[in-house]
Amino acid sequence: MTESRQGLILINTGPGKGKTTAALGTALRAAGNGMRVLILQFLKGSWHYGELDAAQSLGANFVLKPMGRGFVKIGGAETDPEDIRLVQAAWAEAREAIYSGEWDMVVLDEINYAISYKMLDAAAVAEALKSKPEMVHVILTGRNAHPLLVELADTVTEMREVKHAYQRGILAQRGIEY
Repeated sequence: MTESRQGLILINTGPGKGKTTAALGTALRAAGNGMRVLILQFLKGSWHYGELDAAQSLGANFVLKPMGRGFVKIGGAETDPEDIRLVQAAWAEAREAIYSGEWDMVVLDEINYAISYKMLDAAAVAEALKSKPEMVHVILTGRNAHPLLVELADTVTEMREVKHAYQRGILAQRGIEY
């Protein structure tokens, strides 16, 4: 095996917990290695969570930016046009960031949801990733990763739930889920 350095495309998908958490861990590792990291959250944005404060404490080379309004209604007429507009704006910013030369890693948090909810075109995302700058790493998170993106990715990890505290009536815990 020859050693080569190149920007990778990684996907964290599946029905289990930990997709964003794994991406944040990889982003933290990248930052610890002197890389410039941008995390764009496609749907999150309506409430405050611990990652925002942690990212801010890491300085200008580690940016976490919520781009949505929080949970979205999906399915035909139920999808709010404003949510679609926000997703489209997030993708425009993400695409620009990937090509800008400013970032070594760009995390597209919850982009898989935006695609599976038909708020964003998978083919357009795949096309942009095919011609991304060679040394930029891109991580995509969210359930139901589109087959075009799975095929394109270098590494795909599927999170599978074995058991979750919520099944026993335990609510989301600060520092664990948010």
